[in-house]
Amino acid sequence: MGRMKDKLLNYLPAALLFAAVIAAWQAAVTFGGLRPYLLPSPASVLDAMFDPTIRWWGHIWATGVAIIGAFLLAAVSGVFLGCLVAWSPVINRALMPFLVFLNTLPKVAIAPLFLIWVGYGIFPNILMGALIGFFPVVINTAVGLSQIDHDMIDLGWVFSAPKWKVFLKIRIPNAYPYILSALKVTATSAVVGAIVGEFVASQNGLGYVIVTSQSSMNTALAFAALIYISLIGLVLFAAVGLLSRILAPWAEGNEA
Repeated sequence: MGRMKDKLLNYLPAALLFAAVIAAWQAAVTFGGLRPYLLPSPASVLDAMFDPTIRWWGHIWATGVAIIGAFLLAAVSGVFLGCLVAWSPVINRALMPFLVFLNTLPKVAIAPLFLIWVGYGIFPNILMGALIGFFPVVINTAVGLSQIDHDMIDLGWVFSAPKWKVFLKIRIPNAYPYILSALKVTATSAVVGAIVGEFVASQNGLGYVIVTSQSSMNTALAFAALIYISLIGLVLFAAVGLLSRILAPWAEGNEA
């Protein structure tokens, strides 16, 4: 019972902040005389979230698949490239400048090219989200594999462990906190990338809802879509946090 109370107390500041924001939002609408197309009331946004004429579940499903796909692609490719960079100095010198160049490209400008290369659908949105989110995973993975106590490496050599085994048994577990920390950043980046892809060209998804709501000046609908997007991002972020507590509980304790 006491543990449950402590958890509730941990979330209390965030809950109070959300309540204060909603209260200030309602006050601004009520006393500020703002028109609904400029700032809808929280009640009208709530009505829009449950509007039966909007195919919400289809849009949520499309955006959720794009975000999760982008996150998984960014995580797998980022960890793989980070391992390559840490494995060989030659690969590091060859690969890192290209990855930095790729990361500096304006992602919004690349989105139309994805449509030309792979066509319409969810896959271009997945690629866009992965492109935005993979770089932190590469860097953190490489750092985590490199920043390790040399006594641990020497211990592996003492037992005549081959390089691949030292890498697998010592370096990779050491990199868990670094990788998981990057995945938390990627969880939010994947959301941004997937929505950018839906903005450019999509016939489905929450980004598509926001774009179409502009033509009718239905700001409440756009706010409702934004809330659903945030909820998907929060669920993904919480899933990474849970994975972090399972794989690297010592790191979670240090962060707390």
